[in-house]
Amino acid sequence: MATVLYRSALLAGAAMESPEHITRFIAGSFRSVWALDLLLLLKQRGGPCQHHELVTLLRASELVVRHSLADLVASGLVVIDEEEYALYAPASERLRDLVEGTQDLYARRPDSVRRQIVSANSRGLSAFADAFRLRKD
Repeated sequence: MATVLYRSALLAGAAMESPEHITRFIAGSFRSVWALDLLLLLKQRGGPCQHHELVTLLRASELVVRHSLADLVASGLVVIDEEEYALYAPASERLRDLVEGTQDLYARRPDSVRRQIVSANSRGLSAFADAFRLRKD
């Protein structure tokens, strides 16, 4: 099934990344669905956006936008200029291809992408919680 999707993506001119790479990219790059939505908004806008614009457009809190931007900058997907404008600017063609593949998958299977993000982040929380679990010796 994954090979069929990959071939379909190639034939359609979509990103040249395999479904497995896209899945790993999603799990490793987005701490929240807000971050993915923010990235795709910046990509769609095609130009720089101010922080307050992003808060309004996403209908998100200042904190959510600030944290999401910081994560996207650290991932090499967004840059923030000296005037504090955010701009979609993947650091490499590979990242650009992964974002294209992610956007395509999110458009076709949004629930699946959301579950991937939540699942990847809940694993870390589970490990943290397990560290405090009392055990009988």
